[in-house]
Amino acid sequence: MEKALPGLRLAWRIPESGPPIALQHRDAWLAEKTQDGKFPLLCNGDETHPVTISGRGVSGRLGPGGQSRLEVHAEIPLDAPTLAAAVAVLEAVAEGAHAHWGHASPYGYGSEVAQQFRRSPHGPERSPRGLPMLNLPVKLPTPMIPWFLGWLNYWSAATAQAIGFPDPARDAELLTRARRTASGGWVVQLTDVPLSYENPAHLDALRWAYERFPRIGGRAVP
Repeated sequence: MEKALPGLRLAWRIPESGPPIALQHRDAWLAEKTQDGKFPLLCNGDETHPVTISGRGVSGRLGPGGQSRLEVHAEIPLDAPTLAAAVAVLEAVAEGAHAHWGHASPYGYGSEVAQQFRRSPHGPERSPRGLPMLNLPVKLPTPMIPWFLGWLNYWSAATAQAIGFPDPARDAELLTRARRTASGGWVVQLTDVPLSYENPAHLDALRWAYERFPRIGGRAVP
C-alpha cells in the first residue's frame, strides 16, 4: 500500500482509547504480532484522513473447501488521489497477500451483498435489487471461487482460469477496464466510478457480470 500511495506510511497502531500510537520499529513489531496467523490494525496516524490495514485468520470450518485462510482488510478514503490509486492499492494488497481473489468497493457494499446470500433452499431467486442469489462461502468447493463481485475485482491467475476470464469475444469491454498483474492475475473494474446500487446503469453492469461469470458465488459448476 505504501508503494501504491506515495507518501503513505502505515506505522501507527490504534489503542483501545486515545489517538494512534507511533511504532518506532514497525517491522519488528509486526514480526512479533503476526506469529499467530493474523496482524492487528495499522494506520497512517491521520484521524482526519485515515488509511488502515489489518488481517485475521479464519477457521476452515467457516470457509470454502474446509481450508483455513487469512482475510486482509484495508480502508482508504474516497477522495480524488486515493480513487486514482485504487486499482494499484487493490493489486498491491492482493498480490502481497498471495490472495485468490479480492475486491475494492465503497463503504456499505457488504450490507448489500449480504442480501444476496442464499440462506435457505426455498428462498427467493433474486435479491431485493434483482441480483442473483449467491451460495454462502462455506458451501463453495474451493477458495479460488469469488464469493461475489465488487467495483474493482482482483482475480489471481488460478481464479481467473476457474471462472473463465478472459474470453476475448465476450469480455472485450471488460478488458478495456482490466489490468494484468505481475503474477498473471487480473484487476477488473466493473464501472468507471465507484459502484452504486442507486445507479440503474451500475445494477445493469452487475447483472451482466453475474450472468457472464456463473461460477462466482457457487451458482454453477463446470
